[in-house]
Amino acid sequence: MFNSFGSALWMMPFSKYCRTDNRYWKHFSGGRHAGQPTYKCDEQEFQSNFSGWPTKIINIEIPSAHAFDAYPSFSEIPESNLSSMECGLPTQLSFSAREISDGTFFKAIEDYDPDSKRMLHLLQKSYLGDPVLNPLTPWERPPIKNVFCIYGSDSKTKVGYYFAPSGKPYPDNWIITDVIYEFEGSLISRSGTLVEGKIGPISGDETVPYLSLSLCKNWLGPKVNITRAPQSEHDGSDVQIKLNVEHHHGEDLVPKMTRLPRVKYITYYEDSESLPGKRTAIWELDKANHRNIVRSPVLMRELWLEMWHDIHPDAKLEFVTKAKRGPLRDEDCYWDYGKARCAWPDYCEYRYVFGDVHLGQSCRLRYTTAEVLSHYL
Repeated sequence: MFNSFGSALWMMPFSKYCRTDNRYWKHFSGGRHAGQPTYKCDEQEFQSNFSGWPTKIINIEIPSAHAFDAYPSFSEIPESNLSSMECGLPTQLSFSAREISDGTFFKAIEDYDPDSKRMLHLLQKSYLGDPVLNPLTPWERPPIKNVFCIYGSDSKTKVGYYFAPSGKPYPDNWIITDVIYEFEGSLISRSGTLVEGKIGPISGDETVPYLSLSLCKNWLGPKVNITRAPQSEHDGSDVQIKLNVEHHHGEDLVPKMTRLPRVKYITYYEDSESLPGKRTAIWELDKANHRNIVRSPVLMRELWLEMWHDIHPDAKLEFVTKAKRGPLRDEDCYWDYGKARCAWPDYCEYRYVFGDVHLGQSCRLRYTTAEVLSHYL
């Protein structure tokens, strides 16, 4: 949604209160169906102002009296800059997530944007009219046994945009005049002004808003174990646990847990009572960036432990324990200059090997990796 509103059609926001016929499961079970899918919204959609989102997604200025030449197509005026052209006092229109995903927004600007007709056709053909799945409605849990939904949180994330005509030819005929962010329990504009809206419990991962990220919490079972622990190695003293928290489908899970300043946490939501034949876990990593989360050492450690736990024949728990996190490799040991010894003395010891060039390199695990991992069964 930068040069062309249709450039990001596949990842448009949608309302969590609107759905189409659930033909996804019928398709996998071999059922047959005919006709167009039905798109329905429940009462909450029309009682809320923002389709469940923090604010209106798009706020756009359009001329009060349509002037055709104010929005030239590329073929009509290829190199003109018409920013000074008079086209009447603008009218600002606002659109919710539902009004974007169902095509209302594209219809409203059809006379002012030469690409809108194509977008409406593509939206209807490939999304709203898809006989198997409309991805612009809330997704049901994938039909597989294990689902791990992992994302970053608590970062400054865009949730709304203000657009105005630029006077330039398509595809540069719109410019972003302001951006609304969710961050630290408030909505703020790019200029720093507070904005009214529905503030979520936390913010997203700098790219995807929290509302979209947290939709997979709907896939959890009726009872959930919630654990919050520091991302770094820890001895368990700052681990907070709530067991068998009741979870109602469609409602967010927000634990009342404390946070120490300057400490990054990872919050685990894991089935205590699963859906039949299913196992679901949600991991929220504080300050983990959307693009860089796959390179996070913390995430790699947690995935390694979980995969090792799942394939081990002696595993006793449904998920790997969160009680503590100590060094798992020689590379995780280091020298504590304040105490003049290797940090984590229960795990690491000083053991010089020829070629070590500093004290930290000589700190190594006391035990084999297999022995260390046995504590996480």
